[in-house]
Amino acid sequence: MTGYGKAVLQLPTKKVTIEIKSLNSKNLDLNVRIPSYYKEKELAVRKKLAKALVRGKVDFSIFVEMTADETSTSINKGVVNEYMQQLRNVVQTGASSDVELLKMAIKMPDALKTAREELDENEWLLIDKNIDTAIVEIVQYRKDEAASLEVDFKERVANISRYLEEVKALDGDRIENVKTRLKKAIDDLKVDTDNNRFEQELIYYLEKLDINEEKVRLANHLDYFLKTLASEDSNGKKLGFIIQEIGREINTTGSKANFAPMQKAVIQMKNELEQIKEQILNVL
Repeated sequence: MTGYGKAVLQLPTKKVTIEIKSLNSKNLDLNVRIPSYYKEKELAVRKKLAKALVRGKVDFSIFVEMTADETSTSINKGVVNEYMQQLRNVVQTGASSDVELLKMAIKMPDALKTAREELDENEWLLIDKNIDTAIVEIVQYRKDEAASLEVDFKERVANISRYLEEVKALDGDRIENVKTRLKKAIDDLKVDTDNNRFEQELIYYLEKLDINEEKVRLANHLDYFLKTLASEDSNGKKLGFIIQEIGREINTTGSKANFAPMQKAVIQMKNELEQIKEQILNVL
């Protein structure tokens, strides 16, 4: 969801700069800053941004720089003269020059007056078109970043699939290793055992360590992640849920592994998954 869009509009008396910045967020967090004389258009701007950007922490700003020779601020002569007269009455005659009194008077309330600028609908139409231009730019920025993320996600998922194949290949050796260790532990006790009962207990123990379901579910989740990633719809939250399920299966496999070579493969899967988690919030 990271992105940036900008448009600049030169009007006869002013330069208008439109900026849109977006960062990751689970939902749409929209902050709009526009001059007061455009405030009546804020709701329409918010709707436009929400429809185009969907999610993210979005900062939208309209900056106006006056370029005309004339200014909308003027000195309120009557008020300033009244202030100066009152100041003359306060200070002793000749104690302060008119220049010094003017410096004080100009700082008083209402000494300056600014003509309130009214909304010009024709001007706003031009600004609105440039808002669309900035939105197109930020959306394209997001698409470009999404393309690189898609490549990275596919590579990470392929790596997890490869480590899963290692886990499958090691499963037979793991079972034999568990059997050998249990048999050795019994032999070290130097006690007589009932072979049938031992086999029953061994089967029960191995069933607790069985990871066939985890392997099947993990493979299915990886496949589902890729299918969802290829969808044209906005599925960032859905991908996040799938990632949680993938993590759950990897963790369960690791807790049941009880075999060092398999645990190494599980650690590698976790590492790849963490890389995906860091970027998954950047997907709409």
